[in-house]
Amino acid sequence: MLTVLEPAGPTLGVVLVLHGGRSRSYAPVTARHASPARMIPFARHLHRAGKRHGLAVWSLRNSVRGWNGEDMTPLQDARWALKQISAQHPGVPVYLLGHSMGGLTAVCAADDPQVEAVVALAPWLSAEAPASRLAGRKVLIVHGTGDHLTSPSESLKFARRAAGDAASMQYVALKGAGHFMVRRVGLWQALATGFVMKAFGERTGADLPAARALDELLPGSADHVTL
Repeated sequence: MLTVLEPAGPTLGVVLVLHGGRSRSYAPVTARHASPARMIPFARHLHRAGKRHGLAVWSLRNSVRGWNGEDMTPLQDARWALKQISAQHPGVPVYLLGHSMGGLTAVCAADDPQVEAVVALAPWLSAEAPASRLAGRKVLIVHGTGDHLTSPSESLKFARRAAGDAASMQYVALKGAGHFMVRRVGLWQALATGFVMKAFGERTGADLPAARALDELLPGSADHVTL
């Protein structure tokens, strides 16, 4: 299921928001589940920053709750959503924002030809995650140091492994933050929105306040920052 926040004028770019889930479950995802609900404030934050500049925000609710091994069900859902975006907005840049399992989904779906940048928040990454799919993409990975559900050290290893393929790679460690992004939520949102808006602004030529705010948080030359 897709929920779309439209821009004020023509669509010049699309963010696809991808939520988390479980390792294995074929139970349907519903609106009452915390994983999709957790991403609603992120989608709204992005929409406020970008709607006047032509940025649409599409939020995907997965068909089932689990990754499900070789089925990779959320990736199938994301591929379907990207086809819908391409059909309605061919050629516009697409930016993927995923949390937890959604971060892994974003990495795996990044080889779609319209995807230009990826933000992975507290992603579920391992040595098996396909770094090559980030080739030519701008990437931001943010992980809290207090996360006990997904591994900050695996995220950092992946960032280092993928850096050679990506157009750019930045890793941010948030001191004391946990998996569900409750602590320091404003900073999680500022990083995610700022990174997307900076990539969007570089593509469209727009001067965007959220992008300038990101530059104050992250030096452009820094590939590993602790905040």
